[in-house]
Amino acid sequence: MHIGCLSVSHKNASVEEIEKIWLTVKPRLEETISKCNFSEYAYIFTCNRFEIYLVGENLETCLKEIAEELGIVDKVTILTGENCLRHLLRVASGIESMIVGEEQILGQVRQCFNLCRESGHAGEVLERVFGKAVQVGRRVRRETAISKGSVSIGSAAVEVAERTLGTLKGKKVLLVGAGEMGTLVAKAIAGKDVEAVLIANRTYEKAEELARRIGGIAVRFDRLIDYLKISDVVISATSAPHFVITKSNVEKAMSGRRQKLLIIDIALPRDVEESVAEIEGVELLTIDDLRKVSEENLSRRRKEIEKVERIIEEELEQLKLLLKDISARNAIAAMYSLAEKFVDEEVEELYAKLSAKYGVSEDAKSLLNDFANSLIKKFLREPTVRLREAARKDEIHVIESVKYVFGGGNGRIPEGKNEKVEKSEPEVDVQRNEVKS
Repeated sequence: MHIGCLSVSHKNASVEEIEKIWLTVKPRLEETISKCNFSEYAYIFTCNRFEIYLVGENLETCLKEIAEELGIVDKVTILTGENCLRHLLRVASGIESMIVGEEQILGQVRQCFNLCRESGHAGEVLERVFGKAVQVGRRVRRETAISKGSVSIGSAAVEVAERTLGTLKGKKVLLVGAGEMGTLVAKAIAGKDVEAVLIANRTYEKAEELARRIGGIAVRFDRLIDYLKISDVVISATSAPHFVITKSNVEKAMSGRRQKLLIIDIALPRDVEESVAEIEGVELLTIDDLRKVSEENLSRRRKEIEKVERIIEEELEQLKLLLKDISARNAIAAMYSLAEKFVDEEVEELYAKLSAKYGVSEDAKSLLNDFANSLIKKFLREPTVRLREAARKDEIHVIESVKYVFGGGNGRIPEGKNEKVEKSEPEVDVQRNEVKS
């Protein structure tokens, strides 16, 4: 049993290149990987990552051929065996992400695997491997600070607003701009207990669309001064080439107003006229102020990587043992499968003879079955123990030889004292992300 992966990520390709590769591969994914001798596959696709995971034989060679066929040799990393398993655990833990510790990747890994499982492409091995990845990702975020603190400018703007005002609870936030940066800000605000999120954009329909997604309120851009008057926080993130919030606008909004107004400008070029900072009762922060916060948070996250890597190595050893148990179980099942076939045939034949000669009842067949099964269990007990030992010692040739000799098989392994296959850890439900007892 071998596992390998082909990975294209932000480390060696742009977002556009990754998307182009995915669009090329997606319609003919099975056809693309058909040259590999594989039994299971799964993929991960995000804006910063495209990866294919295969279980099969001679994977390194065929994955290289796939990369050559797609013309992406210079953008691909190919990993097999332990290195492949470690890589997936690192991906799910967030330390392979463009933004170290990002939380979205864990859900994306789970979602992609579920799609592959539901379509019948992923089986027992990848179920265990991705289940472990999800389990490790959750443990890393629970036991380390790898995901603590905002590192994107959009989320940092919300964090700084919260720090400056003490809390955003019950506050009115005006978001100016509904583009990519504005969307990041909106998502970050959505998790806060604000009174209202007002969204202004030159194209009103875009403001409406974003408002629907986060439960905000779309407002007219040409009435910006009216909304400046009632807001506690203004975050401006348009792509306009000129100022959209001027000193004159803010002076009118502050006329007769008592409470402080916090304005955060995260646009490049800047949205807010610099002289706005001179107005009494107004605090103006720019992207430079937020960048410091992001860099501090990112620095703290990077210090956590060593802790994360220790967890990964610990969990990787458990995963390797689990996969060895699966390998041994398949060989053991092959032995029992063939034995059961002959038991059924021989019992039927012997029962027919006894019935014809001595007129035995149906109860005799049950006794014959019990005797035959007991004999098989005792006869195969020692080979079963030795196969498990061979798997733990990585003597793969022993496992493969047994599977070859006994013809594979999907036999039932009797749950006896010595025959029961032990699990080295609880089973993880990848779809629900729960641990089964």
